[in-house]
Order: sequence, then C-alpha cells, then structure tokens
Amino acid sequence: MKKILAITVATFLILPKITLAFCPVCTVAVGAGVGLAEWLGIDDLISGLWIGAFTVSLIIWTINWLNGKNIKFKGRKILISLEYYLIIILPLWWKGIMGHPFNKFCGVDKLFFGIISGSILFSAGLMTHSYLRQKNGGKSYFKGQKIALSVIFLIIASLVLYFTY
Repeated sequence: MKKILAITVATFLILPKITLAFCPVCTVAVGAGVGLAEWLGIDDLISGLWIGAFTVSLIIWTINWLNGKNIKFKGRKILISLEYYLIIILPLWWKGIMGHPFNKFCGVDKLFFGIISGSILFSAGLMTHSYLRQKNGGKSYFKGQKIALSVIFLIIASLVLYFTY
C-alpha cells in the first residue's frame, strides 16, 4: 500500500510542470494524510477517506494533464476514473487488506466505505470552492481556498469518525 502511494506521488511530482487547474499541493496533502493515518494506526474508515480523496485528486490531475496535451477521447473521464479506482482497490482486495469479514461498517468493508465517502467529500469540497468562487465574481475569498475547503471536509469527517466510532 505504501509503495503504491509513494510511486504514484513520485510519478506525478517528476512530470514536467504544466498549467494545472487542480493544484498539485492538494494531491500531496491528501497523500500525506494517508501516510499519517497509517503511521498513527488510524482505523480503515478514516484511511479510506483519505485514499478516496487522493483518488479523486489523481483523476482530476490526470484529466487536466490530458487536456493540456490536447488528448481527448470519448468516455475518457469515466475510463480514467474507473482505472484509478481499480488500480487502488484491486490490489487492496487481492492482498486481503479489503474484504475481511470482521472489518465492516454498515455491512460494507470499512476501507471501501471510506474510499467512497472520501471521494464524495473531497468532491463536495471542490464544488463548494467553485460555488463560493462564482458568488465572489470568479475570485476565491482567500488564498488556498480550494485546498482548504477540499481538505477541511476530510478533516472534519476524520475527526467525527475517530471520536464516534
């Protein structure tokens, strides 16, 4: 798991700098959150939140990179999304990290539940940023708003799960 995340982050960090609509700092922050959660022995629900957010970040980053290279094909957003989720979930399943019968939350594997929830929450943070920016004449209310809103949703959910579950 650590190796997959490290290789993914390293790959995107060494790519040539291009204009990105989605900030690489967001991706690194989410990746760091996953590593920190694992190091602290945090529950799979919380780790899953950060893995899901990291996945959404990578999907957006890849789509923007393809846009910058003018590489377009039918269904690319769905295909790229599906590929990233499979690349992340299948190895976890095959290694037995996901799918253990005693590692469930609401009848669903904790890590899988966390990944889906984290994906939704991270996306909600991005949509909140877009909404606020639109309401403010196309400008963010503060520097780093996109990063802050995206990550704060995850932090709140992580704290709620940590202290209630």
